[in-house]
Amino acid sequence: MPIDRRRFIAGAAAPALMAACRRPPATPGPDPSELDRAAQEPVLRLDGLSSPVIIDSIRLLKKDREYFVHVRSKDGAEGISVTNPPRANYLYPILNQLVIPFFIGKDARDLENLLWELYRWQDNYKLYGLALWSPQAWVEFAILDMLGRILDKPMGALIGEVRRREVAIYVASGRRDTTPEQEIDHLRELLEKSGARALKFRVGGRMSRNADSMPGRTERLIPLVRKSFGDAIDIHADSNSSYDARKAIEVGRMLEEVKAVFFEEPCEFDHLEETKQVADALTIPVAGGEQEYSHWRFRWMIANRGVDIVQPDLHYYGGMIPSVRVARMAEVAGMPTTVHISGGFGFVYMLHFASAVRDPGAYQEYKLGTERYNAWFDPPITVKDGKMSVPSGAGVGIRDLKGLLEGATVVA
Repeated sequence: MPIDRRRFIAGAAAPALMAACRRPPATPGPDPSELDRAAQEPVLRLDGLSSPVIIDSIRLLKKDREYFVHVRSKDGAEGISVTNPPRANYLYPILNQLVIPFFIGKDARDLENLLWELYRWQDNYKLYGLALWSPQAWVEFAILDMLGRILDKPMGALIGEVRRREVAIYVASGRRDTTPEQEIDHLRELLEKSGARALKFRVGGRMSRNADSMPGRTERLIPLVRKSFGDAIDIHADSNSSYDARKAIEVGRMLEEVKAVFFEEPCEFDHLEETKQVADALTIPVAGGEQEYSHWRFRWMIANRGVDIVQPDLHYYGGMIPSVRVARMAEVAGMPTTVHISGGFGFVYMLHFASAVRDPGAYQEYKLGTERYNAWFDPPITVKDGKMSVPSGAGVGIRDLKGLLEGATVVA
């Protein structure tokens, strides 16, 4: 039987298997109608919530350097979300003028349909993309937190069955200003701080048309990471749209040599055809989707095997519900959905998402943060054997909303 390269797991195959994986997939992509069927299935699980939950107020609050979205129902139920820094600094007028007013007086139980109606309201679809989806996500997260508190269930239980109580993580470096030797030191420090047993580093120059961040950095860094950390640490690499297809394949071959888990965003993020060329050429999985904002483009990526791993960002793509729909389409195609996170508190939403979807991939991204946020949770989030615990409290799991928001001011 021919080997389907899409099921290749980096580092788990002999060289002969890697060579076999270069052959094209043995079977065609999924039937688009099956993707549509999966995406259209209801997401929210609100069994036991029989009475309306009418939204009375939604406010954007700021305390120290954090922005919160606070929702309250007419019956006094509450929920909050923590925004992705630094987007609230400049997207708050969209939130306050074009998102929050729509939800006032609506029944929170109808959240799935409300997201579609929000898209249509006041011609919001003309803002299609991160500028609309991030404010939508903040409100969605806050409403899910409120509903979870009412039902006394964690957020993951509202979007699916909680399948896992801990998830494996990789720690991500965001630097390109380091020499290869300096980056090794930085990665070693990140591993020590995080407790992770996998890492991700950046290659290329970021949207750089094949230019490296410094001459020869990528070519030296890739083998040096494997040499420095050995086979006990799994590695990932992210180019942030640095390359055209030819150069991305060249860099991808180097990552094959070191058995990388995946190669993220090798080509310009919206050049789907070139990204597919790279995915078809390499044996290691290609990941993409962090900047994607279109359901239909995710559908194309999955139906046409344009990537091996889909990566909606829970903020940039509008929240848990839209991202679950992507995961359901990916599941039909036998592809993992490993969400991208936007830093800050985002890893907590990642944990809830990964707890519930059927195939979140081998590792989830972590950019540190427990040292800042763990006091908000009881029990605290822990890392053991490279796996991070999922918050078990109601909603997002924050213990004391009143205490957390004390001293916060309204952003108008």
